[in-house]
Amino acid sequence: MTRFKILRIACVALLTIFQVAQTYSDKPNIIYINADDYGIMDIGYNSDRYRTPNLDRLAKEGMVFTEAYAPAANCAPSRACVMSGQYGPRHGVYTVNSSARGKAQYRKLIPIKNTLHLDDEMLTIPEALKAGGYKTIHLGKWHLGEDPCTQGFDYNVGGGTSGSPYGGYFAPFKGPMAKYNKPYGKGTHSTDIFAEEAIRFMKENKKNPFFMHMAYYAVHSPIQKVPGMVEKYEGKKDLNAAYASMVEKMDESIGKIIDQLDALGLKENTLVLFSSDNGGFYEVSKQTPYRAGKGAYFEGGIREPMIVRWPTKVKAGTSCDAPVIGIDFFPTFLEAAGLPVPSRKVLDGESLMPLMTQKGTLPKRSLYWHFPIYLQGDCDASDSLFRTRPGSVVRVGKWKLHEYFEDGRLELYNLESDIGERENLAKKMPEKAKELHAMLKAWRKEIDAPVPTQLNPKYNEATDLAARKMEPRAKWKSKIKGP
Repeated sequence: MTRFKILRIACVALLTIFQVAQTYSDKPNIIYINADDYGIMDIGYNSDRYRTPNLDRLAKEGMVFTEAYAPAANCAPSRACVMSGQYGPRHGVYTVNSSARGKAQYRKLIPIKNTLHLDDEMLTIPEALKAGGYKTIHLGKWHLGEDPCTQGFDYNVGGGTSGSPYGGYFAPFKGPMAKYNKPYGKGTHSTDIFAEEAIRFMKENKKNPFFMHMAYYAVHSPIQKVPGMVEKYEGKKDLNAAYASMVEKMDESIGKIIDQLDALGLKENTLVLFSSDNGGFYEVSKQTPYRAGKGAYFEGGIREPMIVRWPTKVKAGTSCDAPVIGIDFFPTFLEAAGLPVPSRKVLDGESLMPLMTQKGTLPKRSLYWHFPIYLQGDCDASDSLFRTRPGSVVRVGKWKLHEYFEDGRLELYNLESDIGERENLAKKMPEKAKELHAMLKAWRKEIDAPVPTQLNPKYNEATDLAARKMEPRAKWKSKIKGP
C-alpha cells in the first residue's frame, strides 16, 4: 500500500470521526454474500430444479429484488465494479486475462487492453467501512489482487488472484487455501471451512461492528460432485447433478453462517445481502426464460438473484421490482453504516436504502454496461463464436439497447413483453433506438469509456461469417472453460 493510499484512508477516518454521530454499538453489521457464476434461475424461489432452503428462508425474512443486475457479465470486472462502486471504464477491468480472447481471424477489431486487477490506489468498500470503525474479513474468491488485506480487509481466508478454487473444492488445497489443509483434513469441502471461519470471526467480533465479504468460489468450475448431495439429483432430466449438488452445498454453508449469526443475537442489527457476480454457466445451467449466460450481456448473463435481510429496517416477505445493480452496494453500505461518502470518491451507483425501507424511490436513471473486448464461446448470444463482441448496453425502464462496435449494429428489446430478448425492434422503432443510442454515447463520453476502432489485420471476414453459420454450436460450448 502506497503512502498516498495510507494518507487517503487516514483522512477518510478522520473525516468520519467528525461527521458520524452514531456510536459503534449502533452501527449495523454488514454481511455481503457473493456467489460465483450463480444465475437468476439457480435459486430455489425461482426454480424447483435446485434445493436452496436457507436462501429461500432469507428471502421470506427479507426483501427480494426481482430486477437486480451484475455490473459485468463475468467474474473480475463485476467484482471490481462492486468493490470500487464504479462502472468498468473508470477502473479498466473488463474481463479475465486478455481482452483478445478467441481466434484472431474472427476478431474484426483490436480490443481495448484489459487491466487485470483493481488498482491498489482505488478506495474500496472495506477500506471505507474500516475507516468508520468496522472490523473486516474476506472469505473465498477475491480475484482483484494478490491479497485482499492490502485493499481493506483485516483478515483473509483463501482469497488471491485466482478465479477458480485453489486445487478444487476439496482439501488438500493450493495457494492461500493450503494453510487450511492440516487443521481441516483431507476431503473437507471449502464451503465448510468458510462457514467455520466466518463463525469464528463473528464470535470474536460480536461486540464490534463488522463487515464480512463471504465470496464463495462456488459454483464456479470445476464442476465437482458433493457426496451425500449429488445422489438426490442423479437421473433427473435436463439437470446437471454435480452442479445441483454444488448449489445445495453452498446453500448449506450460508445456512450455517446465518444460524450462528441469529444465535449470537446479531440478527436484528445485521444487514445481510446476497447476490452473484454474473449470470449462470450456460453449459451446465440454462437460465430460461432469460437468454444466454455468463459472459453475455443478454439478461441471462447479467440478471442476478438478490436478497436483503435486515429485520430492523427491511420488512419481511417483501419484494422490489426497481432495476438495481452491483455498483449500488457501496453507497448502500455507507448509508446503512451512517458513514459519509469519502471526499473525492466517485460513486456511480445509488444507495438502495429508500427501496429497502420502503420510504422512498431512487432518482430516475439508466443502467449501463461497457465491454470493449472479446470473450470466446457459445451461450446462445449473438453468434456461436463469442459470448461477447465489443459493444455497450443501456437499460432505460422497460427498454434495453445493445450496440456492437464491429458493424454498428443496434438491437432494441422491450423487456416487459420480451424478456428473452428475441425480437429486435431497432428497425421497427428507429426513433426509440436512436433515443437510447444517444444516451449510450453521451454516457460513454461522460465517463471517458474507450471504444475500439483499430482494425485487426489478422481478421478474415469470410472465415468469420462462415464459422458463425456453419460451426456446430455444441462444439463451441465445449470450449467455454475457466473464468
